[in-house]
Amino acid sequence: MQRTVHAVIRPGEQSGYVAECPELNAVTQGETLDAVAGNLREVVALALEGEDLEELGLAASPVIVVTFPLEPAVG
Repeated sequence: MQRTVHAVIRPGEQSGYVAECPELNAVTQGETLDAVAGNLREVVALALEGEDLEELGLAASPVIVVTFPLEPAVG
């Protein structure tokens, strides 16, 4: 059983941040990293609500692993 759900947070096109969880076809946004992280928890919980986690290959209490790509600071 998989214990993790993977997501990516990236800067939004105009402002804030966008979080995508391709495994669950879930997308959310927020003005700050804290806001987008909270929204991501919520959207993942909603996507998993009522689902048979075992059927999805997930452990009973999966955690969200987030990737946040950074550009190198080359000057």
